Amino acid sequence: MASAAPPLLPTTVPAAAPATVLPAAPDAAATSIASPDPAATRAFLGRLYDSAKRSLSGARPWPELLDRAALSRPDSLSDATARLRKNLAYFRVNYAALVALSLAVSLLAHPFSLAALLALLAAWCFLYLLRPADAAPLNAFGRTFSDRETLGGLIAASVFVVFLTSVGGIIFSALALGAAVVCAHGAFRVPEDLFLDEVPDQGIVGNAATLNLLSFINGAAGGGGRV
Repeated sequence: MASAAPPLLPTTVPAAAPATVLPAAPDAAATSIASPDPAATRAFLGRLYDSAKRSLSGARPWPELLDRAALSRPDSLSDATARLRKNLAYFRVNYAALVALSLAVSLLAHPFSLAALLALLAAWCFLYLLRPADAAPLNAFGRTFSDRETLGGLIAASVFVVFLTSVGGIIFSALALGAAVVCAHGAFRVPEDLFLDEVPDQGIVGNAATLNLLSFINGAAGGGGRV
């Protein structure tokens, strides 16, 4: 009797299991684009706080500003102009606070405008002012933007937000309202009891503080070698 034939072995090779693709680790240079320099941020906020504190230290007492007994109708337009000039020199810090308060109230009454301004300010800080000097160029939408192109985009966005939306109208209206209140108070406030001999020295100090703040902001903008 013939022996049984040996069983046939399979000739097909089983398919290999698909390899698991691990996500690539983020590039350190790419992640540093959106993260400002902590030291520059602390220095910027510290200088800004010191400048604001130094400027507000020159404010006159608010009861003196709101003294109703010192209000009277001016005799003529020249009298109102002279009063306004003296009161602006004496109460300039208080007047600036009133204008800022008018602007803050207007923005708080319009949350969309406030959010747009905060987003614009954050874009300036993260993409230009507080970026590290050795940060890699900005990568977005599949292309790389130079510092000059980033600055141009920020300027264009600022122009669009301020002049082509309702944000600009709200800002200008608030500033106009604050200026009207300041002019009305300055014209009706009798300045005879004010110590105007202190005004020139305080003006020099206030101007120096303003120049220091502006020079610091310009230094923060150009400190990273940007143009």
